[in-house]
Amino acid sequence: MLDFFNKIDTFIWGPPLLILLVGTGIYLSIRLGLLQIVKLPKALRLIFADSEGHGDVSSFAALCTALAATVGTGNIVGVATSIKAGGPGALFWMWMAAFFGMATKYSEGLLAIRFREKDENGEIAGGPMYYIVNGLGRNWKWLAILFAIFGTMTALLGSGTFTQVNSITDSIKNSIGWDPRYVSIVLAILVAIIIFGGIQSISRVSTLVVPFMAVIYVLAGLTILAVNYDKLLPSIGLVFSSSFTGHAAAGGFMGATVMVALQKGVARGVFSNESGLGSAPIAAAAAKTEEPVEQGLISMTGTFIDTIIICTLTGMAIIVTGGWSSNLDGAILTQSAFASVFGNWGILALTVSLVLFAFTTILGWSYYGERCFEFLFGAKSIPVYRAFFVAMVAIGGFIKLETIWAIADIVNGLMAFPNLVALLGLSPIILAETKKYFAKSELDLSK
Repeated sequence: MLDFFNKIDTFIWGPPLLILLVGTGIYLSIRLGLLQIVKLPKALRLIFADSEGHGDVSSFAALCTALAATVGTGNIVGVATSIKAGGPGALFWMWMAAFFGMATKYSEGLLAIRFREKDENGEIAGGPMYYIVNGLGRNWKWLAILFAIFGTMTALLGSGTFTQVNSITDSIKNSIGWDPRYVSIVLAILVAIIIFGGIQSISRVSTLVVPFMAVIYVLAGLTILAVNYDKLLPSIGLVFSSSFTGHAAAGGFMGATVMVALQKGVARGVFSNESGLGSAPIAAAAAKTEEPVEQGLISMTGTFIDTIIICTLTGMAIIVTGGWSSNLDGAILTQSAFASVFGNWGILALTVSLVLFAFTTILGWSYYGERCFEFLFGAKSIPVYRAFFVAMVAIGGFIKLETIWAIADIVNGLMAFPNLVALLGLSPIILAETKKYFAKSELDLSK
C-alpha cells in the first residue's frame, strides 16, 4: 500500500505538476512585466505600512500567518535533503522556482482580496474556493469543492498535523529525551488555546513568533557564512556551475545529474514557499485592505523571505561547511553546519528553530483547513473542525503512519491543479487590476 501511494506521490510531484507550476509563474512574470523585480522595493515597504479597509487582521498579520504555514521544517530539513540528492545546483533551481513563484504568489494575493466575501459569522472568507466560484463562475464550483477537499485533507492528515508534530517530538526527544506522547498532548493543548480564538488569535501569535524565529535563524545563518567567508565565493560558483553540469561524486556524495538537481530544487522550492498551491491566499483574504494589488505585493514578499532568504541561508551554510558531500542527510546535515560554528549550542538553537517553525506551521494550516472545511459544510461546522484538528495533533506523537504522509503529499500537490486553472483563467483580471492600480499611482504622483 505504501509503495502504491509513493508511486502516485512521485507522479503528482513529478514533471507534469512542476512544469504547470513553473510554467504558470513564467507566464504571469512575462505578462506582469517582471513585477517581482520592478516592484519588490515597494512590496517590502508595504509590509510595514498601515493598512485600512474591511478585514479581520492587518496586512502584516496576514503575511505572518501565511509565513507561519510556509516557513517550516522544509526550510531546514527539506533544503538539506534536496541538496544531498541533487547537489549544490539544486539551490539554483530553488531560486528559479521562487523567482517565478513570486509572480504566482502576487496573483494569488490579488485575487484573494478581489473575490473574498463574508461568512455567516461575519468573518472574511477567501482563497481559491472563492475566486474560482466568484471569478470563473458558478459552473466551476466543482473545481472549488475539489480544492477545499484536498485542502482539508492536507491540513488534517499531513502538513498541518502529523508531519509537523513528528518533527517537533523527534527533535525534542533527540535533544532533551522527552517522551513524544506527552509532548504531543502538550502541543494539542497549546494549539487548542490558540485556534479556538480564530484568525485574530492565530495572527497575534504569528506576528510575535514568525519575525522572532526568522531573525534568529537569519542571524545564525549569516554568522556561519561570515566564519566561512573565504569559501563563500567558491561555493556560489559551485551552485551555478553544478546547476547546468551536474556534479561528480565527492566523499559520501553520490553525484547528481542536471535533471536531478533541477527536479529536487524546483520541487523543494515550490513545496517550501507554496507558490501556486493556493494555501497562502486563504490567509491573505483576511487582510484589512481595499487594494487587491497591494495585498498581492505583500503576499509576494512571502516567497522572497521563505526561499530567497531562509532557504538560501540553509543551503549556503551546508555548502560552505562541506556537509553536502558527507554521509549525513536531513536535519542532521543542517545540524552539522550549525555545530561547526556554534558547537552544541548550534544544535540546541536548531532544535528550537525546528520546534518554532513546525509549531507555527500547525497554526497556519489549522486556519487553511478551517476555511476549506467551512466552504464545504458552512460556518456552523467550524467548532467541529477545530476539535478534530486538535485531536489529530494530540495523536501525532503516538503514531508513525508513512502511508498517511504519502497521502498528505498527494492531496497537497492536488491542491495546486484547481488553483492554477483559476489563476490562468483569471489572468485577464489580474493584469487589468495591476494596470489600473499602477496607472492611478503614477497619476497621484504627478499631481
